[in-house]
Amino acid sequence: MPLPSQLVRQLTEEHIAFIQRSGLKAEVVEPGHVRLRMPLAGNQNHLGSLYAGALFTLAEVPGGALFFSSFDSQRFIPLVKAFNLRFLRPALSDITVEARLDAEQIAALQDSAERLGKAEFSLALQLQDSQGQVVALSEGLYQIRKR
Repeated sequence: MPLPSQLVRQLTEEHIAFIQRSGLKAEVVEPGHVRLRMPLAGNQNHLGSLYAGALFTLAEVPGGALFFSSFDSQRFIPLVKAFNLRFLRPALSDITVEARLDAEQIAALQDSAERLGKAEFSLALQLQDSQGQVVALSEGLYQIRKR
């Protein structure tokens, strides 16, 4: 059974010290859907835009948040297999990202992981500034493994 949304929100924001220091916020956490925000304040680089590491963190974390809000963490564990991030323009405001998996995808992944011991899924995401402009594109390959 997936973890309760409030617990996933807390784990997303506080479990990893680096993420907690960054101020990342989980604005939406529900089965199959997360929206996260990385603040510009405190995460600027030498040019005043959002630091590349903060953008990478914002792009990578949705896979874990989706896992814990959608999959049975008593039966499965998540991991990142590969990740790419393409920067399009400077990020000069807080940046948000949304990720989704539909109910059929979640069920198929759990079934596959149960039968084969593991299953993979990709997330292609857009990181957007406060005006809705895409500042970066990411693609992550995630795996869930049977415990």
